[in-house]
Amino acid sequence: MTDDFSASLILKRGGLARVGLERIALLEAIARLGSISAAAKDTGLSYKGAWDGVQALNNLFDAPLVSAAPGGRSGGTAEVTPRGRAVIRAFRAAEREIGAAFARLEADLSGDAELLWSLGLRTSARNALRGVVTAIDGDGVTATVSLSMAEDLSLRAAITRRSVEDLGLAAGRTAIALIKSSLVRVEDGDGENRLAGQIVDREASETSAEATIALPAGKTLTATLKPGDAAWTLPVGARVEARVAASDVILAVD
Repeated sequence: MTDDFSASLILKRGGLARVGLERIALLEAIARLGSISAAAKDTGLSYKGAWDGVQALNNLFDAPLVSAAPGGRSGGTAEVTPRGRAVIRAFRAAEREIGAAFARLEADLSGDAELLWSLGLRTSARNALRGVVTAIDGDGVTATVSLSMAEDLSLRAAITRRSVEDLGLAAGRTAIALIKSSLVRVEDGDGENRLAGQIVDREASETSAEATIALPAGKTLTATLKPGDAAWTLPVGARVEARVAASDVILAVD
């Protein structure tokens, strides 16, 4: 095996990557240091990168992996939940098994190591929320799929019946809702999905802003704002309603 060949474990279902080494290291640092900002410095991430990683993890699992109290870049407390610690243990156990397997295969790989490389699906959608299908309604051509992310948090997606069949969607099936941040309206616009929350982070330039909205059950939603939008001047801490059209929700399955 060549010196530059190595195995990197990514836990995934279907095409959507869930957890890689960088995010496990971030979880471990949060568990050890009790702070997202301190964990960011420890793992070589920006605060924004660490915060985004925490949001992604909390959105994609059935229960939050990190519980954080507000504090921003200057501080705040955070702790890894029992669910998060279980994810760390599972990842490290799988990593050990993968390492052992590659050690056994090393002598047989020869010049065929490139066959083990694979491509992962990447998406530009800023929001990825995992949930369970609760209902599918509609006529013979289109369908409205209801997805529950938590007891008080649900979304509806308008897709074709062919897509329902191709994805194998049915009540009880896990699916992931992908939503571009530019399609999330805050405090104005139409949309079958109306999600109440609180702005917990906001980064702005003169021409645009990115607002992170905390939703129930540790989930978050990111919206892109423009000058003139109803929520353009709203500060961190403001209670808001995010609106998303059902036709703007894309569904993916494991």
